[in-house]
Amino acid sequence: MRKIPRHWHWRQIADQPGECVVVDIDGVLADAAHRQHYLDPPWRDWDGFFAECGGDGVFEENKTLLELLALELTIVLLTSRPTWIQKATLDWLHLHKIRYDLLIMRPLGDFQPSPGFKREETATLRHQGYIPMLAIDDDMRNVRMYKSEGIPTIFLDSGYHPH
Repeated sequence: MRKIPRHWHWRQIADQPGECVVVDIDGVLADAAHRQHYLDPPWRDWDGFFAECGGDGVFEENKTLLELLALELTIVLLTSRPTWIQKATLDWLHLHKIRYDLLIMRPLGDFQPSPGFKREETATLRHQGYIPMLAIDDDMRNVRMYKSEGIPTIFLDSGYHPH
């Protein structure tokens, strides 16, 4: 039996390993424009930024894209959101009826930049037998990382990240 990392949350029971699509949340599915001011210089207030995630709108076209993907693909939401907002994130996903199978959030105490965190989680997915067929992200640093890992990637420009 595979050991599932504690910061992974399956919507139902764990899918059998196979092909998957890796999708970011903030700026891809969730419209976080109303909370971007927390990240303005000179101080980035990440706690304030994340605490207001429940008020996000949804990018309907990206939600629809997930609904159109083949049912046999495992949809992995891989976000740099910390696990302390897991309940708010799950409530938001439920409220907006977002299709997903697995939610992976940043475990407490992990402060590395997003590309490092997402590279490690992608490696763990592969070790568990999942094959990332596509990644979708709004941070060009993550896009470059996925491409360096041989994963075709769609860049969605949320306007949140300089590139």
